[in-house]
Amino acid sequence: MGKSVVGYCGLFLTLLLVSVSGFHHGNLPVIPFDEGYTQLFGEDNLVVHRDGHTVHLSLDERTGSGFVSQDLYLHGYFSASIKLPADYTAGVVVAFYMSNGDTYEKNHDEIDFEFLGNIRGKDWRIQTNIYGNGSTALGREERYSLWFDPADDFHRYAILWTDSHIIFYVDDVPIREVVRTATMGGDFPSKPMSLYATIWDGSDWATNGGKYRVNYNYAPYTTEFSDFALHGCAADPTDHSTSTCDATYTTLSKAEAISGSQRTKMDRFRTKYMTYSYCYDRVRYKTPLSECVISPQETQRLKSFDPVTFGGGRPRHHRHRRNHRAAAVNGEAISM
Repeated sequence: MGKSVVGYCGLFLTLLLVSVSGFHHGNLPVIPFDEGYTQLFGEDNLVVHRDGHTVHLSLDERTGSGFVSQDLYLHGYFSASIKLPADYTAGVVVAFYMSNGDTYEKNHDEIDFEFLGNIRGKDWRIQTNIYGNGSTALGREERYSLWFDPADDFHRYAILWTDSHIIFYVDDVPIREVVRTATMGGDFPSKPMSLYATIWDGSDWATNGGKYRVNYNYAPYTTEFSDFALHGCAADPTDHSTSTCDATYTTLSKAEAISGSQRTKMDRFRTKYMTYSYCYDRVRYKTPLSECVISPQETQRLKSFDPVTFGGGRPRHHRHRRNHRAAAVNGEAISM
């Protein structure tokens, strides 16, 4: 096991109990890059800043780049501050995610943050997704715009993963909660995973379904990662004995996943910034997947700007598009 595991199992229960009741990253220590991560690919397209805490990943005509955690983890809280490339970024994908595809090639799990670039003047979009036990045929994607420009400065993106919940955070605001249900079966991620960060060419799908591709006249595309938090139970995927983290699972099953104030923020975020959810996609799923809780108000909101995907109607063209970033959710800095 790598250095990042030192003390984590002992802190795991306290950390997660704080997290599920209203966590703020400022309460957690961060680690230098080389204490928790190692280079995955990209040769000199990965550069570690002299402070040891900031990493630049670049994409050019030769290659993208990426890094991976030294350990695999079974549940925990994982985060990084990320600044995305600016200007024309169509086709560019920046990903911060968990996966065990190298260990379980045919039945892997994933928990994904994907940042999808855009043409000049259009905003980056965030996509979240989960897979369990190789269930890639059942996509559980959601996409969102943001209340800020993620290329202007660093913002914190985090994943909280327990045996019953997955929560995605942006700047300590929960934006999505996945609650494990009995009917999900193996579709809920349940095996040890590594943390990854990558930048790569997703021209075939990332921007308007591949309409706009990476333009290497704007290369190199550089994204920055900093403030690494790896707080979880490091696990050996070949060891099937009882995990030292079992006690935390029992405790967490009794805890509320999101506090009342955080849930209010999450609901407001989703109302204003969510632009796609698999639960409402009537083209892909005639019947929503079992874990989906359908809101009539959300159905109507999504249907209003994409009646084909979300309602089976005919497309309607809008002359004006709302500026989501200018919208406020509750008048705070998150103007959320």
